[in-house]
Amino acid sequence: MSRVSLLSDLLSSIGARSWFAGDEAPRSVEVPEIAALCHRLVSSRGEATGVRMAAEIINGVRALDEKGIKRFFHMLAEEFAPDPADLAAAATAYAADPTPQALGRLQHIAEPPRQELFRRLNLAPGGTAELVKLRERLLPLCRKDPARLGPVDTDLKHLFQSWFNRGFLMLRPIDWNTPASILEKIIHYEAVHAIGNWDELRQRLAPADRRCFAFFHPSIPDDPLIFVEVALTGEIPASIATVLDPDRPQIAAEEADTAVFYSISNCHKGLASVSFGSFLIKQVAEDLKEHFPNLKTFVTLSPAPGFAAWVEALPTELRDRLEPAEKRAIEVIATPDWQADPAAVDEIRAGMLSLAARYFLRAKRADGQPQDPVARFHLGNGAILNRIMHLGDPSRRGLSQAYGLMVNYLYDLPRVEQRHEAYAAEGEIAASRAVTNLLPGRSGHTLKDVA
Repeated sequence: MSRVSLLSDLLSSIGARSWFAGDEAPRSVEVPEIAALCHRLVSSRGEATGVRMAAEIINGVRALDEKGIKRFFHMLAEEFAPDPADLAAAATAYAADPTPQALGRLQHIAEPPRQELFRRLNLAPGGTAELVKLRERLLPLCRKDPARLGPVDTDLKHLFQSWFNRGFLMLRPIDWNTPASILEKIIHYEAVHAIGNWDELRQRLAPADRRCFAFFHPSIPDDPLIFVEVALTGEIPASIATVLDPDRPQIAAEEADTAVFYSISNCHKGLASVSFGSFLIKQVAEDLKEHFPNLKTFVTLSPAPGFAAWVEALPTELRDRLEPAEKRAIEVIATPDWQADPAAVDEIRAGMLSLAARYFLRAKRADGQPQDPVARFHLGNGAILNRIMHLGDPSRRGLSQAYGLMVNYLYDLPRVEQRHEAYAAEGEIAASRAVTNLLPGRSGHTLKDVA
């Protein structure tokens, strides 16, 4: 290892623990000055000098206000894009003489200089985490101006997909003995079922029938990227309340036959669309199976975040063709506090489950993918749409997102890869008969049932 590489590693390790905290006070710098530093950084040859300049750029960017960061991203889009004339010449040269040398030249010219800039910014102490935060600031602007800023996001995402490759990630258990600094982040990052305080966190981590696992990256060792909470049970639960109930009967982990993945949370918005959640569930399932051979069933207890919006947006012509039970369900859920009336809950059960079956099995986006984002995630991982539960989550959030609906996705480990391939190749939705039987006019549909 060279001395400059050792220096870079040392500086990075010194800054590791404060990467997301922003401990170093940023210095106010104008965008033109930052742009000049960026050009110098890309053209520099000394690694030690590069480390210093990268840190100065990151500090300057961190201090930019909303207008400044927008100008910075516009600068990246304009000044660090491939040169069109050089690219055209290299493409013409390769078309005329497609040698490996010409291809190498074309590839070099086609790579946006932004990617090299980002790689060099990554030299700075905490550079990886700072770039994740940078993309978090970019994404809202990119949605408003995708034509201009989309290429900048594409470059960052391309690098993150390499840097956060599964081979670099470390799976670590999270328990009540985990350092408090990480446990605080678990409370903060929980995105599915909020953790109100330390007592609630203890209830999820300390009991023998509870587990939690997280992926970490070596460059961000004290901040989880994604984590999953697991309940070890004797049956598939029908509601989240039975899982989170602090007074529930507890069992020894060795006695459980079912692992329930009831919450999975991505921790950093800047890593959106950089997928590692599928690896997390599969690896946790395999590890649990190895440690607890009695486990036979691996299933999620998942929300349906798009269901309520889909029902509310149903066009009139489709509403007119709904079954009477479905129409009645829509009437009831439009009344305040319907979930508090047991008679109303029972009355609309069949209609709600029928609507849910339509939503999960028939409602598609323009690209043919299911409407529901959680369904896309788990079906894409090779899971089965196993069961739909009416009023499985009567919390305020559960009601607003899905009228309390919850879903089980079953991970049948020996067949996960086969179903993943079928979904990826043909968009095939693997669903149990318990789910497909909920469809009205079921005999006319063409979905493949799974026993």
